Amino acid sequence: MARAAGVFLLTAVFTFVHLSPLVLPEGELTFKQWISEHTKIYESVEEYFHRLHVFTENKKIIDLHNAGNHSFTMGLNQFSDMTFEEFRKIYLLTEPQNCSATNGNHVSSPGPYPEFIDWRMKGNFVTPVKNQGHCGSCWTFSTTGCLESVNAIATGKLTPLSEQQLIDCAKDFNNHGCMGGLPSQAFEYIKYNRGLMTEDDYPYKGHDDTCHFKPVLAAAFVKEVVNITSYDEKAMVDAVARLNPVSFAFEVTNDFMHYKEGVYTSSQCKSTADMVNHAVLAVGYGVEEKSRPYWIVKNSWGTTWGIDGYFLIERGKNMCGLAACSSYPLPLV
Repeated sequence: MARAAGVFLLTAVFTFVHLSPLVLPEGELTFKQWISEHTKIYESVEEYFHRLHVFTENKKIIDLHNAGNHSFTMGLNQFSDMTFEEFRKIYLLTEPQNCSATNGNHVSSPGPYPEFIDWRMKGNFVTPVKNQGHCGSCWTFSTTGCLESVNAIATGKLTPLSEQQLIDCAKDFNNHGCMGGLPSQAFEYIKYNRGLMTEDDYPYKGHDDTCHFKPVLAAAFVKEVVNITSYDEKAMVDAVARLNPVSFAFEVTNDFMHYKEGVYTSSQCKSTADMVNHAVLAVGYGVEEKSRPYWIVKNSWGTTWGIDGYFLIERGKNMCGLAACSSYPLPLV
């Protein structure tokens, strides 16, 4: 009954907001529009006003940043009613990550390399952006995204693969489901497990569950795991230019949560392997008009975040530790 009363009060608040927009402060009117756009639902009047306060503080950060001279812009998105601490606990890797598996068995060529590469433009080699939801499973999306592309390049067939199987089944390889993991360790699991199922056969739930792998339905296989030498960003360029997209991890800090477009740079984040907390997929690279080199990166926060789910991040400076632990698999086809 108390819950019903809270919902009634919240409905009353929204009814007032709807009927009387002209008397609302500008910030709350913007918040109301944002709620409608992102179909947010709050359980009580107290939570509504708490989220309004957080939203207002985040918008101040965004507006202040955009008023300055920066290489990237910020914008409101689905995370704008969350503090960074809340965001970090839900969406980022919360277990310390051990990148020592990166032994460096990638062999680089002498080049030269093209100035611009985007595997999305080279053919049907990259699956659409996915959404990890309320689970720190970014490592699984980085893993599947890379293996999907590697398989497509080798076979001409692009097949979405199962993140949920990695969440449920790869824990013996130092992965922790929704608490985090690393693509290199996930590739090792797929290699020794002898296969990964498709997204259709083992669909995503976004929470930890028991393992339901069926060997007869395995659709993708790993022959070998290739680790790029830690902090060798030139070797990452070599791999992406010549071979395929590459999985990597880096440290997300609070400004990245609000990223909208442009080349992301940060003076807040660290550049060491022990600080990485988010895994993604480099699908290409380029150089912007102001001669700032960048990576083109596929994220796993849906298409409403960033540049239709992608972002650009400065290349050549190990920005936020992005060169600390990068890897890709050799397919078994």
